[in-house]
Amino acid sequence: MNGKATTTRTRLDRGRSALGPALELVHTGRAPTRAVLTAELGVTRATAGAVAAELEALGLIRVDSNPGAAAGSQGRPSHRLAVDEKGPVVLAAQVHADGFRAALVGLGGTIVATAPGCVTVSADPAQVLGAVVDAGAALLRESGRRCVGAGLAAPSAVAEPEGTALNPLHLAWPAGAPVREIFAERVRAAGIEGPAFTGNDVNLAALAEHRHGAGRGARDLLCVATGHRGVGGALVLDGRLHTGSAGLALEVGHLTVNPEGRPCHCGSRGCLDVETDPLAFLTVAGRDPGPEVSLLQQARDLLRTSRDDPGVRVAVGELIDRLGLGLAGLVNILNPDRIILGGLHRELLDADPERLRAVVADRSLWGRSGGVPILPCTLDHNSLVGAAELAWQPVLDDPLAALGREPV
Repeated sequence: MNGKATTTRTRLDRGRSALGPALELVHTGRAPTRAVLTAELGVTRATAGAVAAELEALGLIRVDSNPGAAAGSQGRPSHRLAVDEKGPVVLAAQVHADGFRAALVGLGGTIVATAPGCVTVSADPAQVLGAVVDAGAALLRESGRRCVGAGLAAPSAVAEPEGTALNPLHLAWPAGAPVREIFAERVRAAGIEGPAFTGNDVNLAALAEHRHGAGRGARDLLCVATGHRGVGGALVLDGRLHTGSAGLALEVGHLTVNPEGRPCHCGSRGCLDVETDPLAFLTVAGRDPGPEVSLLQQARDLLRTSRDDPGVRVAVGELIDRLGLGLAGLVNILNPDRIILGGLHRELLDADPERLRAVVADRSLWGRSGGVPILPCTLDHNSLVGAAELAWQPVLDDPLAALGREPV
C-alpha cells in the first residue's frame, strides 16, 4: 500500500465512527455541503472528505465533483452532498381501516414508487400483511433496486418487545395479533433482504415529520392526527420517539373532551377518538357516510367544497373546540415546543387557525404564557415514510455493517 493510500485509510479509520452520523446528516438535509458536514461532525476537513467518499462508494450519497461557490460568497467553494437517487431502498407498508399501501422509499425520505392496495381489509392479519408485502415485492422487481429492510405502520399501539397489535380498534383483527412476527415472516418468504420492523402509524408519522417535515428543528415535538378512523398521538423527545416502557405511550385518542359525548371503543365516552375523527365530522355536518371512498376523503371533500354550508361550519367549530381542549391538556402535561397536526386535523387547522390556537391558549397554562406553535404536517404519506425510517435506522447506525461491506 502506498503512502497516499495509507494516509487515506488512516483518516477513514479515525472517521469510521462518523459514517453513521454523517449519513444521518445528509439523510435529514442538515449537511448539504462537505463544509457543513465537517463542522457538524467536529472533524478535520480531510476526515470529512474520507467519510463522504466512503458513503459515496457504498452507493448511499453523491458528492459533487465540481463544487461552485454561490453568487456573492467568499472563500473556497464546498462540495455539495446529496443522497444517491439510484441507491438502495427500503420497503415501507401501511395498513389502515380502508386499505393498505406499499412503497419503496430511498434515503432522504423520498418515495420512489407506491402501490395502493385493496379498500377492504380482511379480518386475517396474515392475509393482509402477505398481500401488502407481495405488492412491495412486485415494486422491487420492477425497480431492480437493492432493498435493505422493511417497515410496517400499523393502526394500533404496538407492544414492546413482543410486537403485538394490542388494540386494532378499527380493524377486525384480534387484539394481540403478532403483527411484527407475521410481517417479518412474509418479508422473508418474499425473498426481501434486510430486517423487518413494525410500529404504530402515528408514532411513525411523527418520526418522519421530525426528520423531513414540519417537525424539523423541534426538540419536544407533539404530533396529533386523525386518519381514516380514530385519533392518535406521538411525542418526539430530543430526536427520539417517546414510546414509554412498553411502546404504549401517548394514546391521546382516549382523552375525554366531552363527558356526555359519543361512546368510545375503549369503554369511555366523548374521547378525542370519536369526537374529532372523520366520522364525527360527517355526523355533525349532517352527512351520511357513503361506501365509495374512505371516510377521511369524504370529510376532506366536504370541507373543501362546502365550507360555507351551515352544517359544515357547525362541524368545523365543534371539532376544533374538542380538539383544542384535548391539545390544551396535552400542553399542560407535556410542555412541547411545537405541535403538528395530521390527517383531517390539518384541514381543521387550515379552516380556522385562530380559533384552534385561541382554544389551546385559553385552556392551557403554558399556552397562555407564550404560545405553542401549531403547524400542519407537510409530508404526503408520512406514516409510510416513518415506516421506512425504521428500516433505514440500522443503516444510519452503522452503514458498513448494515450493507455487509468493508471500507474501501
